[in-house]
Amino acid sequence: MANRLVVVQPTLSILSRATTEASRFPIHRIYCVGRNYLEHAIEMGGNPTRDPPCFFQKPADAATDTSTTDNKRCIIPYPPMTNNLHHEIELVVAIGTPGRNISKQDAKQHIFGYAIGCDLTRRDLQAKAKELRRPWDDAKGFDYSAPCSSIVPCEELKDFVGDAASVNIKLEVNGELRQESSIAKMIWDVPEIVSCLSKYYTLKAGDLILTGTPAGVGPLDVGDVVKASCDELPDCIFEVGPMEL
Repeated sequence: MANRLVVVQPTLSILSRATTEASRFPIHRIYCVGRNYLEHAIEMGGNPTRDPPCFFQKPADAATDTSTTDNKRCIIPYPPMTNNLHHEIELVVAIGTPGRNISKQDAKQHIFGYAIGCDLTRRDLQAKAKELRRPWDDAKGFDYSAPCSSIVPCEELKDFVGDAASVNIKLEVNGELRQESSIAKMIWDVPEIVSCLSKYYTLKAGDLILTGTPAGVGPLDVGDVVKASCDELPDCIFEVGPMEL
């Protein structure tokens, strides 16, 4: 009898007050927005405008659920082929209703909930890719490169779209503040991102959108403890572990 090939679909936990049962959010695709905060675009050597946003993708299994049930800290291995791993905190949008050519006004209807996450980046490989005018896949799409908190449904949160000025994200490394911003400082806000992305791809339930990072990105070393937080969302906490052999 032939061996069965079993492929496990990546998921993130859902944290909801509406039920005590454990539930999971199956991940379809992970989309990311490049240079969506003015000060970060400048620190990366750019001169941002309101040109259409830059999108790239990570593989679905790059998502790593940092929530734990045994009080053990999530360990993210230091990736191979780099000496310059960087953190980038990002608000994560979880799509619950599929759609294409979604209007900005209707974007909220397609959002299931939110999480806070980190776009881990092999910065030296990204710099080389830029120099050679090549894609960023090696720099952005490696194993464990999208650690995320549990997803909280929209109806259990304040209005992240209508009240963006009061929604703050921040990232600490070993207790030291590295990044902090209101999501109102996004160049392209959440409804605009959803609308624009849906013109290029049919958004489907299970899609995640990492919405960009503010200024303050920087290096991580083995042993560093990272804490990404955003108001009512559960924290995304992980430790950078040794490289896998």
